[in-house]
Amino acid sequence: MIFAASLLLGLLIEAALAWPAPLFRRIGHPVTWIGRLISALERGLNRPGDGVLVQNLRGALAVGLVLGAVVVPALMIAALLPGGWVGVVLGGVLAWPLVAARSLYDHVAAVARPLSEGRTNDARHAVSMIVGRDPARLDEGGIARAALESLAENASDGVVAPVFWGLLLGLPGLAAYKAINTLDSMIGHRSPRHESFGMVAARLDDLVNLLPARLSGLLFALVSGRLRLSLVTLWRDAGHHRSPNAGWPEAAMAGALGIRLSGPRIYGDHVAEEPWLNGGARDPVARDLQRGLALYRRAMILTGCAVALCTLI
Repeated sequence: MIFAASLLLGLLIEAALAWPAPLFRRIGHPVTWIGRLISALERGLNRPGDGVLVQNLRGALAVGLVLGAVVVPALMIAALLPGGWVGVVLGGVLAWPLVAARSLYDHVAAVARPLSEGRTNDARHAVSMIVGRDPARLDEGGIARAALESLAENASDGVVAPVFWGLLLGLPGLAAYKAINTLDSMIGHRSPRHESFGMVAARLDDLVNLLPARLSGLLFALVSGRLRLSLVTLWRDAGHHRSPNAGWPEAAMAGALGIRLSGPRIYGDHVAEEPWLNGGARDPVARDLQRGLALYRRAMILTGCAVALCTLI
């Protein structure tokens, strides 16, 4: 728990500043640095014509190389950090870009504002920045549902899971988690090119998110004001989701807000027939997106309080 104070400071800096656009234009972001390495390795190692096992092994090699490139420097930096408040502050600055509470809030708020003002086309454009489905086919309910699902899932991937691994394993754990999550987002999806090559990345991401996703669902339930309904929905429906992890925070949010999430969605020309979470409830509307953001804020405050408590242990 030595890293807890640095992690709390990183959360506070990110909540205040997110990752400023001028800084991004000047130096990029650690996730984009990792992404460039993944892209280079994918181009060099991925041979879709090879057999499944060879592709699995090549993908595993890419995962190992990325983790080595991220974790080894993180271990060295962690070993060199001074003690006392200087070390806490330096650790906080290093943790800052690896959590994304404010950044996620801002991206979803950018959907909520035009949607609540009836500017549906602007809301469609904003939601296309955070989800992969075809925004042109989305009505108000579809836009709100897509944004809420992204908010729930990324609360786990972008905040709770990094915090969890940072508390458990310090800066190296935090950095390793971000590398694994970035690998999954880039090569872990099911496509003809990445089905076999990205298998190890996808399964590893499932593994490291196993506990954080369930903690995220519990967090949403605890701050919902509808604890029983949220927990019942979580327990009943989380396993229906295509992902072994994303269903937990999404189901908890659906129960907390009294709306349904997931369900069929369109990706290009393909309709994915996904089961509903809290399927007996209504579709969300614009005001539910605002309610979801308020729920998210409370969950993030509770997360920060938990980290603060860990600094005392």
